[in-house]
Amino acid sequence: MKRSKRIQLILLGGLSTGVLAGCDEHPSVSTQNVYTNNFYVPGAGYYHAPFRTWYALPYNHFDPQKDLYFYGGQWGKQPFESITNLSAPTAEAVQLAQSTRTDISRGGFGGWSGGYFSSGFHS
Repeated sequence: MKRSKRIQLILLGGLSTGVLAGCDEHPSVSTQNVYTNNFYVPGAGYYHAPFRTWYALPYNHFDPQKDLYFYGGQWGKQPFESITNLSAPTAEAVQLAQSTRTDISRGGFGGWSGGYFSSGFHS
């Protein structure tokens, strides 16, 4: 049985993300780590590897009411096709993701910070 190279890349990407981003409960978001498409950070959203940042909707999310796909902060008639399924985020994307995370305690007066859900970070 012949295996698809695309499937192998996706599996390799998932493995790399787990190894490089760390396996703890709240991995640090960093320009030194690589992430696969749809790597989720609570409060920041879903990572879109070809665009190197996080968005509120998953990569290539299909909206049946609009009959469109969402990727990289825009809508298109077809899913976005790219060989990039693994990348490191930009410094700006990391800063915004860290500041909007809802899965880590910020200290102070016992509250959580960054509770809103952004429509996406643009690099």
